[in-house]
Amino acid sequence: MKKVGLLFISIVLIAILTACGDTGKEESNTDERWDKIQKDGEIVVGTSGTLIAASYYDDADELTGYDVEVMKEIAKRLDVDISFEIMGIDSMLPAIQSGRIDAAANNIDITDKRIEEFNFSEPYKYSYTVMAVRESDNSGIESLEDLKGKKAGGGATTVYSQIAEKYGAEVVTYGNAPNEAYLSDVSNARTDVVINDYFLTKFGVAAFPDFDLHLHPTLKFHPTEQAVVLPKGADKLTEEINKVLDEMHEDGTLTELATQFYEEDASKESDEEVEVIEGLEL
Repeated sequence: MKKVGLLFISIVLIAILTACGDTGKEESNTDERWDKIQKDGEIVVGTSGTLIAASYYDDADELTGYDVEVMKEIAKRLDVDISFEIMGIDSMLPAIQSGRIDAAANNIDITDKRIEEFNFSEPYKYSYTVMAVRESDNSGIESLEDLKGKKAGGGATTVYSQIAEKYGAEVVTYGNAPNEAYLSDVSNARTDVVINDYFLTKFGVAAFPDFDLHLHPTLKFHPTEQAVVLPKGADKLTEEINKVLDEMHEDGTLTELATQFYEEDASKESDEEVEVIEGLEL
């Protein structure tokens, strides 16, 4: 009888431990940010509102753009409302860490260093890097090495400013300024170059035809992937957003939105030959 009793106790203990193990697995598949979003029925997203084609105000003073509309569609499919907080790129990542916003969508590149501090969704945009320079003389830049001693307009924490600094340029920061401020300074020779995403630069330059500006005709470098930035450890939120992005890839929604705003399908990798810069610690 004693043996039977001990056997029964052992079986009960195993069942309890197994149940505890299962509970742990369930808990690991949730996160506080996702729970809060579901409870509030709203996701709060940081964006700049100053990037033509990505995040900007249209003629009706409505916030729109590829990144904005992608996030609106994600929220719709997650069955939650969405609100946007307008802020400069240098403020977005700290705002995620502080809990002020749930996510950021502003043409933000996935980098190794950022992955250490944040979760990223799957990419919803693929691009590469170009320069806006003076059309009259290419701002004296014919290679990346020619950036040495030049003035480059940009945000303090962007990948593009880090590239400028790597090649010896002085970065002139603007805060959450519109494209016009950056580009007019290049045209007027207050600065020499804006290094940025191909799609954003193409539309930014086209918006100001009277400026002495164009995309550098030969320099294409540093391929990039842009994604939604999320709090580190918000794995359930990341998983849910990735499910939606997969659906949007498959049903053509991302292609439709990208073509609408960029006139090219930025949701797929480019076939352009792009120089890879070695030694970047971004």
